[in-house]
Amino acid sequence: MRRGIAATALVAAMALAATACGGDDGGSGGDKKSGGKLSGTVTYWDTSNEAEKGTYKELALGFAKKHPDVKVNYVNVPFGEALAKFKNAAGSGGSGAPDVLRTEVAWTQDLANIGYLAPLDGTPALADQSDYLPKALAGAEFKGKTYAVPQVIDTLGLFYNKKMLKEAGVQPPKDWIELKAAAKKIKETTGKTGLYLRGDDAYWYLPFIYGEGGDLLDTGAKQVTIDDEPGVKAFASARDLVTSKAAETDATDGWDNMQNAIKNGDVAMTINGPWAIEDTLAGKAFKDKSNLGVVPVPAGSKGQGAPQGGQNLTVYAGSKNLDASYAFAQYMSSPEVQAKTTEKLSLLPTRTSVYSNKSVAANPNVKFFKAAVDKAVERPWIPEGNSLFQAILVQFPNVLTGKTSPEKAAKSAGDAYRKLLKGDWK
Repeated sequence: MRRGIAATALVAAMALAATACGGDDGGSGGDKKSGGKLSGTVTYWDTSNEAEKGTYKELALGFAKKHPDVKVNYVNVPFGEALAKFKNAAGSGGSGAPDVLRTEVAWTQDLANIGYLAPLDGTPALADQSDYLPKALAGAEFKGKTYAVPQVIDTLGLFYNKKMLKEAGVQPPKDWIELKAAAKKIKETTGKTGLYLRGDDAYWYLPFIYGEGGDLLDTGAKQVTIDDEPGVKAFASARDLVTSKAAETDATDGWDNMQNAIKNGDVAMTINGPWAIEDTLAGKAFKDKSNLGVVPVPAGSKGQGAPQGGQNLTVYAGSKNLDASYAFAQYMSSPEVQAKTTEKLSLLPTRTSVYSNKSVAANPNVKFFKAAVDKAVERPWIPEGNSLFQAILVQFPNVLTGKTSPEKAAKSAGDAYRKLLKGDWK
């Protein structure tokens, strides 16, 4: 998951299927020279954040060292803009579209459904397919085919300032009730707020509904469930954290405000994922890196739950250089590259074999998040999966700021889902 997931939910699906032409304007022709060597250009759109993109660029350009006749055109595209830009490029005939796109897991089924992704079964991109975590592969599949190579897998956890909690005499909270009690003591002893709750991104609503034993949908029964009792309780639980002053929130620019708050020591806790570790450690409150603690997201009345997220590598169906693109996707998800991204960025590998790497196994954040991912709730792997966030995006900040009630928010989201979903959804 990334800082702009909510923005991607605003994108409408294009009606056009992928055309036969494609690739970036720089020209991707060539595929293989005589003798089987890869050649030509591979344009790669990377959606990693500011703390990650330097590492990913270096790794991407390293592909050319293995294949000297291939030029890698690395482009960092802001996460919140990438889906719309790709759809626009692919839908207008492929001019300007990348050969390989890094996609949030919920984009994969959407893009595969409208024909913009090449199926990867039987290609070099999916070599050693059995090495991938089954949960990671589940988010790469659509209608019996695999359209992506899992690159990283993630979920949410509770980040906390160890010194601040120790000063207040509290332990990391295990549920929202404990968090409210801890926040009160933190305020009394330090004057700081307990939790910064991001209010401008729908992803941050999911731990609340999972914690109440609910979900957005029951895909097996084709039933909308966000407006059932757990969905209402989820909105109410999040609102209660704000009204009790256990948490502060912001309906605008939530990522920067959240990160600045914990990095500067203005709040004791945030909810975030492994993609935020390096950025958080760059703050003045964590000059001593051991001061950052991570534990599971607090539980609701029915238990603890956090969403499964991650990033995939997908190949544009209209690429003019499919052979090199398949090889590039394989390289960027290889055990070697995954181990390096874990070492430098504490991101979670999607390959089982990488967890036996000594540096990976020794990383405490990886150890925590791997256990959390094993228990994470899989999101609906349907073409509308990413669009489900839009209705929550509208309602969540309104609930947190008191502009609407939890009951009305849940009902509005449910009504929006029934309009969105095709077929006999109830």
